[in-house]
Amino acid sequence: MTKRFSSPRLVVFARVTTFAQTAFGAAIALNLWVNPSLAGDPFRNREPHQIGDQTEAAFKAIFQQGNYPAAERYLQQALSKEPNEPLAYAMNASLAYGNKDWAKLDTYSQKTLETGQKLIPSDPLRGNLYTAVGYFLEGAVVITREGTVNGVPQAFSRLRQVYEYLDKAEAISANDPELSLIKGYMDLLLAVNLPFASPDQAIGRLEQNAAPGYLVDRGIALAYRDLKRYPQALEYVNRAIKTTSDNPEIYYLKAQILKQLGQKEKSQQMIQEAIANFDKALTKKSQLPGDLVKQIERERTSAVSLKNAG
Repeated sequence: MTKRFSSPRLVVFARVTTFAQTAFGAAIALNLWVNPSLAGDPFRNREPHQIGDQTEAAFKAIFQQGNYPAAERYLQQALSKEPNEPLAYAMNASLAYGNKDWAKLDTYSQKTLETGQKLIPSDPLRGNLYTAVGYFLEGAVVITREGTVNGVPQAFSRLRQVYEYLDKAEAISANDPELSLIKGYMDLLLAVNLPFASPDQAIGRLEQNAAPGYLVDRGIALAYRDLKRYPQALEYVNRAIKTTSDNPEIYYLKAQILKQLGQKEKSQQMIQEAIANFDKALTKKSQLPGDLVKQIERERTSAVSLKNAG
């Protein structure tokens, strides 16, 4: 368990506030498994915890289908029908971050924290876990609003509380799949950004205990991409595609990996394959956020330029 807090963690926190939208969001997504007696728990096949139907549907829409408009509709229903589920507020916060809606990010970050705290008496594992997530999101709000220079000192106390509550959750069930997934993404984030951290150790922990598997594969692919270990990244993104083949964001990730690997190996074939994957992602651009579509289009144009230059 995490017993000490170090300033490098705060530096990394300041550099990667997009974690609130990407890594965290993926870490708490749901898969297709549904227990008929409960609203759904994709993380555990024994002693499941209840998660609301609308929240579950929203996460499936985003992380299985990459369908953000559908997810937003489900989340609006979740706010009224499942007001005690912190996962719904956390997802709303991450969508607000992606939309650069700082007022909503602030509101939903606070609601994530409040509902996480309220959940502690009845479900201490998830209550402590989402209290940690709430503090993480609040720190992202501070960094976004104040900037790195002014925001880091204010964010320091939030980040300390993140690890305090993660420790409390870990003390209850250190190998819990949901906890392992969220904490595993955080560990990978640190390992990728800090020279003295071990990404292989973080990957091993994620693979051993976290669930659902496709989010484990996606997270590891992202880590290997950022570590410039492209063959391994390609292996794991292909694993994720097998179980989330309808999600355009997976093809975008594969395109990024192929483009970088093609540049490294001077392979026109790989760059052409990257362009094909960018195109596959863009076939469903109507269901992706506008800023993300623009980013995919820019990276596709760059890949075409590389292809023509070769």
